Amino acid sequence: MSQSLAATGTAAGPVAELALGGDLTCPARLTVPDLLAWPQHEADVSFECSTSGVQHHRFTGPLLHDVLADARPFFDPGRRKDRLRFLIAVSGADGHHALLSWAEIDPDFGQAPVLLAVTIDDTPLDRAGPQLVLPQDRCGARHISGITAIRVDGGYTAWA
Repeated sequence: MSQSLAATGTAAGPVAELALGGDLTCPARLTVPDLLAWPQHEADVSFECSTSGVQHHRFTGPLLHDVLADARPFFDPGRRKDRLRFLIAVSGADGHHALLSWAEIDPDFGQAPVLLAVTIDDTPLDRAGPQLVLPQDRCGARHISGITAIRVDGGYTAWA
């Protein structure tokens, strides 16, 4: 699903938008409503937050892998090792960032169920923007709220 969408407004206010870019055949600008086009998954998550202790939430949204695979990264899908050089950088509206490897989310490798959450505790995130949710993480530091950008980079080839 490739899209080039402008953020739309609602009676409640503007809808947040994220830029999906980098080494992709089909870069896109996506909103929470756009992310509903992919199969939705649920995750009950508990994680430690350094400022407010243990948090418990239920998230729903598509898998990060599904959304990025549809954007068609610049790798040869038939060559598994070609995927291993790709990194995924996620940025939030509050300045927080997280970095993942493609292998973490790839079904042939780590198959981590990383979500682009469109709801938290049954509350839609249309205005706030999607959240990066890593249910497998004990610490909540890689949970990014209000995602503004996801960049896929396949430039890594070897240590210099």
